Amino acid sequence: MPRADAASSDPSPHQPIRRFDVFAEYTRQERREKGFPEDQAKGYGIWLAKVVASRRFGQKSSSDGKKPSTKDAHGEEPKFRSVGDELQTDETFDHDIIDRMGERFYDQVFVPAITAAREEGKSYETIRDTIRRGWKLARAVSR
Repeated sequence: MPRADAASSDPSPHQPIRRFDVFAEYTRQERREKGFPEDQAKGYGIWLAKVVASRRFGQKSSSDGKKPSTKDAHGEEPKFRSVGDELQTDETFDHDIIDRMGERFYDQVFVPAITAAREEGKSYETIRDTIRRGWKLARAVSR
């Protein structure tokens, strides 16, 4: 469990916060704002972050959606999309994002910071690096 940063009472992340994490959360919040249920918003956020990351690193994505707006044969968006053979669900988001940084940090620091930036009209590109600067990893207490 992370301990509080010595300079503040805010919790610290378990692992370094990546651009990937910021993008997935930013996208999750956009989907919620558009009226999607929480589970679908999380699944879409993690799916899109993985698709974009794979393209950035020169890998060809084997996702089931060619574009974020891909619809199924009935004209509806699928509930969850796949990257490779792995379905990207709310549970994937929870594991890859929330569990990695720590639930307390996610709830008390990360989500409010992304929410505030979005409310100020800041784009992902504007905040992706600056928002992460002050977040230091939890350090093990010396014996």
